[in-house]
Amino acid sequence: MRGIYTSVNDIRKRVFAEVAKLSYDYKDGDLSQMSEIPYRVIPGEVSTYRESVFLERAIVRERMRLAMGLNLRSFSEHAPVTEGADECVQPEKYYQPPLINIIKFACHKCPDNIVRVTDSCQGCLAHPCKEVCPVKAITFKDGHSVIDESKCIKCGKCISVCPYNAIMRLERPCSKVCGMKAISSDEYGRADIDQDKCVSCGMCLANCPFGAIADKAQIFQVIQAIKSDVPVYAAIAPAVSGQFGKDMSPEKLRTAFKLLGFEDIMEVAIGADLCTISEARDFVDEVPEKLPFMATSCCPAWAAMAKKLFPEQAECISMALTPMVLTGRLLKKMHPGCKVAFIGPCAAKKLEASRKTVRSDIDFVLTFEEVLGMFEAKQVDFSELADDEVMHGASGDGRGFAVSGGVADAVVNCINERYPDFGPVKVEKAEGLDNCRKMLTLAKAGKYDGYLLEGMACPGGCVAGAGSIAPAAATAKDIAAHKKVSTIQHALDSDYKKMLEILEESDND
Repeated sequence: MRGIYTSVNDIRKRVFAEVAKLSYDYKDGDLSQMSEIPYRVIPGEVSTYRESVFLERAIVRERMRLAMGLNLRSFSEHAPVTEGADECVQPEKYYQPPLINIIKFACHKCPDNIVRVTDSCQGCLAHPCKEVCPVKAITFKDGHSVIDESKCIKCGKCISVCPYNAIMRLERPCSKVCGMKAISSDEYGRADIDQDKCVSCGMCLANCPFGAIADKAQIFQVIQAIKSDVPVYAAIAPAVSGQFGKDMSPEKLRTAFKLLGFEDIMEVAIGADLCTISEARDFVDEVPEKLPFMATSCCPAWAAMAKKLFPEQAECISMALTPMVLTGRLLKKMHPGCKVAFIGPCAAKKLEASRKTVRSDIDFVLTFEEVLGMFEAKQVDFSELADDEVMHGASGDGRGFAVSGGVADAVVNCINERYPDFGPVKVEKAEGLDNCRKMLTLAKAGKYDGYLLEGMACPGGCVAGAGSIAPAAATAKDIAAHKKVSTIQHALDSDYKKMLEILEESDND
């Protein structure tokens, strides 16, 4: 449901804005306003979205806690909404697992993988559904088709032959989009996440129509860091194009983020250029002599999926530092002692930044959706902002990392320019974890020997990330326009390329 503004998006935005206000106003250890927030998000006495206003506010309380980086409370024991809240006032607080959470009493208990006959059944004479059923699970009663669920094997043959499209398969939306098959039903029929399988891509939370799934945020912690004496820089992902609406042009980004309290901004596309150079070098050096193929490294959910399901092939994932890490490391070289907040569309980047090897480079991760809540809290009107210096320094290829195929294109362009005698580079790409799984299955069988493989967990690439706001297609169009106006087009033209060796050496310190 990316790109469709729904009541779920509205509630999320209001919760993020209230948490941001709470953090901006916070002083002297007073978190008492936490108990008031649900009444501001859900005002009045009559419910709007669910059967009870009390249930609506209970869900908001848990959303608020997650937005502050806190764990959900036990549903079977009494606990104040402020339980453990004093922990979140620490700017150094990292995400505590699990990152992706299900608010159980918000779950609709959706039917999962059920084949059902609808009222459109005409009871036709031919009975093709009955004739093709291999287990005789279909009979006719009162002139309509009836499926015996205890016999049905969900093969879908009846669905394909019904001339009236009267038979449908019902799937739990969150489970349907989970490429890791990590979501099942608990003993009460509610969605349940197997955290050992989950790679935190966030597709489940982006597609739950009841808003029952949410990830943790660091809104409170970022603002506390901003209010300290330590400068905080925003490293902004390439998918930012168009995310905050038509009134937020690239020329206004620096001004807008400074109004939130950030010291300055840098585009992560600069780190993407450095990643491109590194991956191009690795591909030329290692494929096929050392590795049968090489896979791109920038999508953390794709890399985590490969390590979980294809451990032998996972060693073929590039060891290049990701654009986020390279940008964070670059900022800390340029501004010693600063803190860095990555701003992007991705839930899985929160998991990447919590790794011990990355913590020193990236202090916080916020999604575009969470930052929009901060803009709401500060009542920033984008239409009133004056243009400032546009973000610059990155290539068009680096800015294209946010779109499926963009990473591979950048690497191929770099290889062609830097290693002209290397020969043509064969490329295969996949978007969405289901397709990524299929691609690696074929790679395991030797079908992609000598190839550069690009994997993106989100359909369409980062532009469709769980924390994005704008429609993926519209963002991709804006990115294409932003690429064209770039002063440089390829990674090797970057003024920062001389820093790559220094930044990579830091990884070995």
